[in-house]
Amino acid sequence: MKVYPHPEGPPRLLFADRQGHIYEHPELLALGLSGWDLVLPEPEDFIPLPEGSALYVLPDRHPVGLDPQTGTPLVLTENPFQPGEPALAVAAFLAPAHTQLYLAPYEPAQEDLPPLPLYSYACVGWWQGRFWATAFRSDWDRRQEARGFNPQRIELAATKMLKSFPGNRLVRHLVENCVRRYQCPAARNFVLRRFEAPVPVSRACNARCLGCLSEQPPEGPHVAQERIDFTPTPEEIAEAMVPHLRRPGPVMVSFGQGCEGEPLLEAQVIEKALHLIRGATNRGTINLNTNGSRPEALTRLIRAGLDSARISLASARPEYHQRYFRPRGWSLSEVKESLRVLKTAGRFVSLNYFVFPGFTDQPQELEALSEILALGVDFLQLRNLAIDPLWFLSEMEIPPQEALGIRPWLSELKRRFPGLRFGYFNPYLR
Repeated sequence: MKVYPHPEGPPRLLFADRQGHIYEHPELLALGLSGWDLVLPEPEDFIPLPEGSALYVLPDRHPVGLDPQTGTPLVLTENPFQPGEPALAVAAFLAPAHTQLYLAPYEPAQEDLPPLPLYSYACVGWWQGRFWATAFRSDWDRRQEARGFNPQRIELAATKMLKSFPGNRLVRHLVENCVRRYQCPAARNFVLRRFEAPVPVSRACNARCLGCLSEQPPEGPHVAQERIDFTPTPEEIAEAMVPHLRRPGPVMVSFGQGCEGEPLLEAQVIEKALHLIRGATNRGTINLNTNGSRPEALTRLIRAGLDSARISLASARPEYHQRYFRPRGWSLSEVKESLRVLKTAGRFVSLNYFVFPGFTDQPQELEALSEILALGVDFLQLRNLAIDPLWFLSEMEIPPQEALGIRPWLSELKRRFPGLRFGYFNPYLR
């Protein structure tokens, strides 16, 4: 396991100009955002910006740094190297398998700004010739390592995949939309015939999530990717996924992706696909990523051969779960019942838990999450919530409140649940 170095001193604030050029401030220090609070991260909270990460300039938003002379936060409205020009905030979108400890603070340059696009915005700074982000590696699985994706090899594999399945709409969607348009790591692994393959199936959803990646109202944030516009047949699914599961090494197929709605709304399609797949091979893991809204549908899928399920959770508290998911005809009660159904059947259960520093690590949230974990959850996936931080805090009506810090919060969870596994990716089971 690699040990990450940490800076020996506090990294400097980063800011950008209108052209996207990024600068190090000569004096101000990088601050982190935890809920509504500004925090000076400790040097051990920083790691070198992981390979495969990206830096984002936040339009019409000024950065906030710490003046080391006075110990007070300062909003940097003007570029000190270009007087009269604005200074814009900079954030890091972390590579997969890394979890954020603090967010990038900013001050809006004007009122009524549209929310930022649906990415995560981690605190990032500069120290001795390199970028540093407030994060830690939460999973050492290498299935989505940036160095493992060679563009030329991927394009050759994608072309070959289309030729191998000329009439399969699911394969065409994964290649033309997911691989070529969005560079989806899971879809890239599918065409490379390895690791975890995505299986989007649902055009519809029974929730209106604040952070939905594929569907937003006109006044909402820009979507990260367009939703699938057809429902693949069970035969198309089996035709594409049986060869993937027959490959050597650890392999998996996962229903429920960012480019679709809620897969349990297409439970009949998935059920038939599972029968076809398991009638052809017992290799690999079949997983479902879901909001956990339909426990009765999960029962049918379990009988058809489902191995594991991952249920997404933005909050374990009913009121905040309601505000984030804005569900239609279900609630956190159905989620808990889905967990019971899965564990009664002996299935492996993960929570796709969205990490938002200053909210996730509130003491009340810890207690509520502990009650859900006690239902028998096997694995907690620490996924960064991809959303505009200040917009999220406002829309969720989250008041300023004490937070433990992500590291102490994680340590307490490990103390309370010594058998609970932590990570980032769906684990292979067979």
